[in-house]
Amino acid sequence: MVRNFITLITLAVFVWLVWSFSGRNTPLKSPDGYISVVEEINLADTLSRNILGVQPYMEVSDYFNQAVFKEKLKKYIIASSAKGLIRKNTLIVYPESIGTWLFLINEKHNLAEKKQLHKVLRAIAFSNAFDFLLGYIKTGDESNKEFSSIIRMKAKSMAKAYFETFGELAIETNSYLLAGSIVLPGPKVMNGEIYVDLNGSLRNASFLFGPDGKVVGDPIFKTFPHSAESTYFSFPDSADSQVFNLPFAKTAVILGYDSWFDQAYESAKSNDAEVIINPSFLSGNHSLLSKWQDFDGIHEPKNLDPADAGVLTIKDAWEKYSLPTQLKDMKSKVGLTVFFNGNLWDMGKGGHPIVVYNDEILPSIPAGKGGIWSLNY
Repeated sequence: MVRNFITLITLAVFVWLVWSFSGRNTPLKSPDGYISVVEEINLADTLSRNILGVQPYMEVSDYFNQAVFKEKLKKYIIASSAKGLIRKNTLIVYPESIGTWLFLINEKHNLAEKKQLHKVLRAIAFSNAFDFLLGYIKTGDESNKEFSSIIRMKAKSMAKAYFETFGELAIETNSYLLAGSIVLPGPKVMNGEIYVDLNGSLRNASFLFGPDGKVVGDPIFKTFPHSAESTYFSFPDSADSQVFNLPFAKTAVILGYDSWFDQAYESAKSNDAEVIINPSFLSGNHSLLSKWQDFDGIHEPKNLDPADAGVLTIKDAWEKYSLPTQLKDMKSKVGLTVFFNGNLWDMGKGGHPIVVYNDEILPSIPAGKGGIWSLNY
């Protein structure tokens, strides 16, 4: 009886192992860039600097392999170079959460067929049961243990793919590059490289890469999460933006919804930042032209008008409460918000960027999927 039971368990483990490793290394097609807009928003004339906002249209299959991930992002670099938009004083900006979905690296490719993120997470947990358990042990008081465990389980491979991809793109373009953001446990920078602490708190962090492929300064942390992030997110001690003394401009970086909060601009104000960059991600399956219902976060910024709910579009609300309005009280006269866009299960969609120059919102051509916009200043 015992022998039969052991045989049955052994067989079950063998079948699970075969199933778990199948479908991870099947060939992937070359990714489509879906680039519908490459726009120089304002003429350069005597202006010698520019910010290149990149909105890749990301698909699940773009994240299964590091080489494919880089190939997808590089298509936007190639398209920008072809139009002469990458120059000596160019800052390249990718959107918030561009790196978070790298937890899909080396996972089963049929995850692209699933329609909802929670089903994807369950499939990853089951097909990596032992590693998932080790990740689970390292979780803290997050309510979304599943997501937290998977991020911890994949954090080292995620950080490696993210660092190498954006570092190589920065070297290849000889540019400063703001690499959107990625969720990692206890991220830190040492000698220009990204390290993680698997027992650390999960943070939504952005990183600025220099032309040498190394990270400049410290991680840029998001402070005010949207509702979904609050189930696994840990709060930094400070809401201040980080200001970088780049060769061409003092530049502050504010992640996502933080741009709605006065506190996020204090360092930018005190350090006389000239440029404010705001990589963002719309929570939920919305577009910028959807009606804005309320602020989707556990903290609420000041001066929100309840009468705007259901009246303003999301784009109008961002323009009223975010970067364009905040810059009116600052020396900074240049600002850019660029949004994530893609077809990732039931996750958020983006739209065209919000561009501010000399206290005016400049019009830009919306992109149905992928887009590139250059702001001269």
